[in-house]
Amino acid sequence: MYLPVEETLAQEAGSPLPLSEAASRTPEELANIVSLFASSDGWMDRVRLRAEDRWYERLYYGQDHDIWVIGWLPGQSTGFHDHGESSGAFVVATGTLEEHRPGEQANVIPPGQPRAFGSDYAHDVRNASFAPAISIHAYSPPLNEMNKYDLDGSRLVPRERATERVDTLDQEWQVQRQTSANRTGVLSIEQILSAARARLKRLSPDEAHDATARTEAVLVDIRPEGQRVIEGGIPGALIIERNVLEWRFDPASSSRLPIATDHNLQVIVFCSEGYASSLAAAALQDLGLWRATDMVGGFHAWRLAGLPSTSPGRAS
Repeated sequence: MYLPVEETLAQEAGSPLPLSEAASRTPEELANIVSLFASSDGWMDRVRLRAEDRWYERLYYGQDHDIWVIGWLPGQSTGFHDHGESSGAFVVATGTLEEHRPGEQANVIPPGQPRAFGSDYAHDVRNASFAPAISIHAYSPPLNEMNKYDLDGSRLVPRERATERVDTLDQEWQVQRQTSANRTGVLSIEQILSAARARLKRLSPDEAHDATARTEAVLVDIRPEGQRVIEGGIPGALIIERNVLEWRFDPASSSRLPIATDHNLQVIVFCSEGYASSLAAAALQDLGLWRATDMVGGFHAWRLAGLPSTSPGRAS
């Protein structure tokens, strides 16, 4: 771990650590800090996603810098802002973000490539992808305020009364953590399902049938055996139950199927009604199988479409 637990979680214990005359960190040093922190253990289980806006938490407040983690759902952004008198750096831990600067082309930031900047820096960071993202940020001196801007052509115009005190942000996330009764910051299964489906180009039963007939697409039945016996099946579909799906299709897995040799394989997952299959297909995309998707309506919709199926009573 980059920092001892007592220091990393210092904010929870009470007041921030007092500032001293210690020299500020350079942007290059901050880039090293976020990279090292992102590769460490012990912080990922604190991450949450929030449907209304980005989720964030300050994990460390030290004498010359602080560290934040931010969780992003697709479409969430910061808007144009600066960081007061602080220099900064951030690195994407998972997913992909975009950085926008006035008059410049958008910069796509993949995982592991830190961005560092001085105190006179303003930008807009966005999750323009179809998948959630997590990023680690560090500021020196510790972040104290953020000024917001509107974009007028290629010029940034300060918003009136749009300066945010970071101690207010700290108070907000403390309330989020303490108000467990309403589960603030935690997504419902419907929100998780919507986020998963936003990433997928889902196929109808007819489209799935055509894809497997005309291409090398693989139709995968993830239903448990009991459901297959009761409902019937699809001739030629691979039967890979949900609990081992990722291990069978990850090209890097020692338990992979012979056909799972690269990330270009098109896997079409189906379940009974097309709910669990969406989450499963999104999990395969997380492994790099970018063409993975699922079938709308699942096996029930396939059978209603009059497509070939086996009779109930047969597990495969």
